[in-house]
Amino acid sequence: MTGIGDDCAVIPQKEGMDTLVSTDMLVEGVHFLSDEITPEQLGWKSAAVNISDIAAMGGRPVSTYLSIALPRNIGEEWVMRFIEGYRSISGMFGVPLLGGDTCSSPDRLCISVTVLGECAHGKAVLRSGARPGDSICVTGTLGDSAAGLKAILEGRRRDDLVDRLIDAHYHPVPEVEAGLSLASTGIVSSMMDVSDGVPSDIRHIMEESGVGAEIHTDSLPLSEDLQKACSLFGWDPLSLALEGGEDYCLLFTCPPGSELPVEHTVIGEITDTGRLEWPSSGRNYQGFRHF
Repeated sequence: MTGIGDDCAVIPQKEGMDTLVSTDMLVEGVHFLSDEITPEQLGWKSAAVNISDIAAMGGRPVSTYLSIALPRNIGEEWVMRFIEGYRSISGMFGVPLLGGDTCSSPDRLCISVTVLGECAHGKAVLRSGARPGDSICVTGTLGDSAAGLKAILEGRRRDDLVDRLIDAHYHPVPEVEAGLSLASTGIVSSMMDVSDGVPSDIRHIMEESGVGAEIHTDSLPLSEDLQKACSLFGWDPLSLALEGGEDYCLLFTCPPGSELPVEHTVIGEITDTGRLEWPSSGRNYQGFRHF
């Protein structure tokens, strides 16, 4: 049995399977701005960020449980719209909502989701398997979600470009199939999803694996939308890609030169120094910190 330290707890089942358990909380004013997000968008994102934790372990999501504390100014219509968004992404991955709780809140909206998943016994990909010499890789691109949030906070005029970035922030899609495919290779040594930004998240792998890491900023996968927005608005693409977080792509390690079944980008390597280093940059990026 594996407990605190990874994206999910791992509980052995019968018939050669392990149960994956993860829980996450979203608090108004910390994780979302209620005036800037629709109930449907918030429902989608509440389920998505939890399903992503199952993907991060190479598992398949099975069910979710939703608990929500509601201020008195939120009515039944808002709740129904929230559930519509929640069920939209749950249906995409065949993950039923099987229970939870509701209560009142004196001021802020608070959402807590627990997700159950499963994987073959002993096959969950943990954060603790990275070894010196391994390549550090990501699926997808980095920074679009952070750019979407920045556009919201700066009140940027809405057009197709800004809308796509904002959609990346509000509608992340967990990489469940990619996680399953990577886990099936047996060569991925560690994995997690990018929720707090690569600098924060690779530090979790470093801590659990007892290793160091080098990240090459000139190798980061940046979308055309992000690069165009940064050029138009004078934003720093590296700060958005590394310190914004909420990309919910997969960050993983594997032996260098590995042939893998999913598209990915090598952004660095694991070292034996115990430090996080940035050879192609003079900055020490931190990522998002909750405290």
